[in-house]
Amino acid sequence: MNDIDKFLRDNKPVVKDDPTFLLETRRKMDSVRGIKAEVDRQRSNGRVALIVTLAIGLAIGVLATSIAFLYPVDVTAAGEGFFDSVRVFLDRWKQYLFFPVAALAVVLSLVLTRSRQIFMHKL
Repeated sequence: MNDIDKFLRDNKPVVKDDPTFLLETRRKMDSVRGIKAEVDRQRSNGRVALIVTLAIGLAIGVLATSIAFLYPVDVTAAGEGFFDSVRVFLDRWKQYLFFPVAALAVVLSLVLTRSRQIFMHKL
């Protein structure tokens, strides 16, 4: 908005002395402000959803990694149920569980840092 104001002040366009022109311009500016507010609100909601999803994924990953390393599993005695198959899966792949957890932590920190920079930039 400041660039437009500066441009108009420098060039001083000639405007007819028509009150409908000013009313129409104000109406259009109000519409633009409303659209901008809605876009900002949707962007903020999307960022909150992303942060919540990453935090939940990080918590689940930490929990799964903890279960894999701290819960003893006897693979030969495991049954056929869903929980037993999850335990066997975690036992088999437990050395690789740190990678997705670390990736989630890095992405979450980047998103939080970027949102803080955007917030500080607006001030």
